[in-house]
Amino acid sequence: MRLLANGRPLARARSGALGKFVLRLQAPARSARYRLVLQAGSRRVRLPDLVVRPVVLAAVGDVNLGDRIGAAIRSFGSGYPWTSAAPLLRAADVAIANLESAVSTRGTPAAKKYTFRGDPAAVPAVARAGIDVVSVANNHSLDFGAGAFLDTLRHFRRAGIATVGGGHDSAAARRPAIVSAGGLRVAILGYSDVRPLGFDATPTRPGTARADAGAIAEDVRAARRRADAVVVYFHWGTELARTPDGRQRSFAAAALAAGATVVLGAHPHVLQPVERSGRRLVAWSLGNFVFGATSAGTSATGVLTVGLDRRGVRWNELVPARIDGVRPILDGSRAGATLARLARARG
Repeated sequence: MRLLANGRPLARARSGALGKFVLRLQAPARSARYRLVLQAGSRRVRLPDLVVRPVVLAAVGDVNLGDRIGAAIRSFGSGYPWTSAAPLLRAADVAIANLESAVSTRGTPAAKKYTFRGDPAAVPAVARAGIDVVSVANNHSLDFGAGAFLDTLRHFRRAGIATVGGGHDSAAARRPAIVSAGGLRVAILGYSDVRPLGFDATPTRPGTARADAGAIAEDVRAARRRADAVVVYFHWGTELARTPDGRQRSFAAAALAAGATVVLGAHPHVLQPVERSGRRLVAWSLGNFVFGATSAGTSATGVLTVGLDRRGVRWNELVPARIDGVRPILDGSRAGATLARLARARG
């Protein structure tokens, strides 16, 4: 038995006495549509085409379900913040965001200037918009205490959205989410370098994963043994800064040296550069996304799309958007062109 892809052998096997056989194969590395034919002696059977393409990761910045966004949701519905972005997020194989609020009906506000808490009823709309994974490693996840934080994790997981960067203890906070798409296993980790007192997870206390170069390297190496690509989402940097600082660069270097494929960032509330070197990519800050943007520059945002395969990043594009009140509105022509390209790639 031979399996041919565009006329070339892709796999071989021998059938047993009863004609049973098993073909084991790895898909071709080159993105293309492959015409499959099963051949046994002189007999040939046409099979459905095989489409090989990169797995598409979509990443966005800060998402807040409280504050002004909560008020907009009460007025216009839980799907309102996502109306423009949802088609592109749903078209990706994996979509990730930074969740910049607690989501609970419990708790009291922490002693800090800004505290954010959203309504759990808003969470299913996040899943319908296409978000698959949220990082909770930031300076707002525990704004309403440990109980509300654990509620947040539970509400998102019940909606089918994985959480990274936080958990019921430090081991859980450092555990990756493993997402499989198109035969590719993608591990996602989250860490925060902006850490109010009491937000860090410990062996006995819920919280977020602290950005520590040694722990990051250890976790990325462990994740790389389980996955084909590793994505690390950081909460780091200086608010409103347009360029990465030394701490951002040091943590990114630790992650990349350990085998990370994509490094993402948030916290500055403005966009910072997206830099690609070979098959690795760093998006230093993805800015705000579903967020009440009021100061200069904080309304510029976008959806970062990245094509991934086992060798790393194949391509990347930032589809620009602008926040209108609390809702990101994508550039229509760019978003349309990207959606059309993704549809063609799927065949």
